[in-house]
Amino acid sequence: MKTTREWPAFTVSKKAAASLAAGHPWVYDNEITGLPAALPEPGGLADVFSLRGSYLGTAFYSPHSRIRLRVISRSANDRFDADFWRRRIEYAWAYRKQVMGRTDCQCCRVVFGEADQLPGLTVDRFGPLLSVQITSVGMERRKDVILPLLVRVLREDGQRIDGVFERNDLALRDKEGLARGKGWYPLPGEPLPASPLTEICENGVYYTVDVENGQKTGFFLDQKYNRQAVARLAAGRTVLDCFTHTGSFALNAARGGAAHVTAVDVSAQAVEMARRNARRNGLEERMDFVCADVFDLLPQLEAQPRKYDFIILDPPAFTKSRATAHSALRGYKEINLRAMRLLPRGGYLATASCSHFAPAPEFVKMLHAAARDAGRALRQIEARQQAPDHPILWEVPETDYLKFYLFQVV
Repeated sequence: MKTTREWPAFTVSKKAAASLAAGHPWVYDNEITGLPAALPEPGGLADVFSLRGSYLGTAFYSPHSRIRLRVISRSANDRFDADFWRRRIEYAWAYRKQVMGRTDCQCCRVVFGEADQLPGLTVDRFGPLLSVQITSVGMERRKDVILPLLVRVLREDGQRIDGVFERNDLALRDKEGLARGKGWYPLPGEPLPASPLTEICENGVYYTVDVENGQKTGFFLDQKYNRQAVARLAAGRTVLDCFTHTGSFALNAARGGAAHVTAVDVSAQAVEMARRNARRNGLEERMDFVCADVFDLLPQLEAQPRKYDFIILDPPAFTKSRATAHSALRGYKEINLRAMRLLPRGGYLATASCSHFAPAPEFVKMLHAAARDAGRALRQIEARQQAPDHPILWEVPETDYLKFYLFQVV
């Protein structure tokens, strides 16, 4: 039953209580059945109770979001001081070192929001720079405690950290009543870094990363080991990398011994960055770069003599909501069907989706339909997901978002 505590108390529905008891950290606005006498301020702490009065956790409160409560602790004994947040950060960093190794931790996701019990906080490390996104008002209110602690924990482990860049220019902040913006986070007593550009090495490939203007936090880290899988199959192949962005799959294929790689992206800026990365790695002689819309290019290639025997499809998320998931699956089917038609018998296809709203069963169903309509049979080589620095909590399906398949056309 309820006991006297210092935080305002919310009561939630039976459905929400069951979800929280099963490990999910969110309570939606329509799942709240009882309010405290005085509401917390935005980002303030609140206790969550079942209809029977059982304590379910302590949460961030957000009056503007449909996700009204985000549970940060399920222990009634926790005190939410600097030591609490330090333990969370230390736990997240220890996990990365264990599953990635210290070398791969030089560029990795250090914090993955709810998967690290730090809801609304994403931290990517690119060598000496940390790129941060904050998408909950509760985390925004505590960043002046958490971000300096994050730097301290890494430095105490011997890691070089020169600066923290906030990439808070994303639309999700609107839902929390937060302003958008980006810029250096001022670490107490330290000068700001001179440049948002840094260089990383992933799988032996060097990239320039722009934490200020690059997509998302500056570079996509979740496909790290999927790029290795592509490199293993690329030797001697003629490769078409669609939606190349900064050339990551294309460069891994070229480094893996591909005979030639064509990298395609609709963004001229991305194509130029991919070209510079190819020069940096000494791979430009076996690569060419095309600025084109993949949806237009693939049909054009069907009318030409067959030239590719390995096609990579790594598009941006075609949907960011359930409302548009059906039309997104049509887009995925279109590019996969076209790619399958282009490939000869014995050719290889790598295909991915990074949208949580296109779940694996629906994505697989789409691939079956695309193969049937293309008149192709597929032999599955591997089914993969995001790298383990983006951990998946089974109780939180939103953390499971990346689908990656390797096939041979037979």
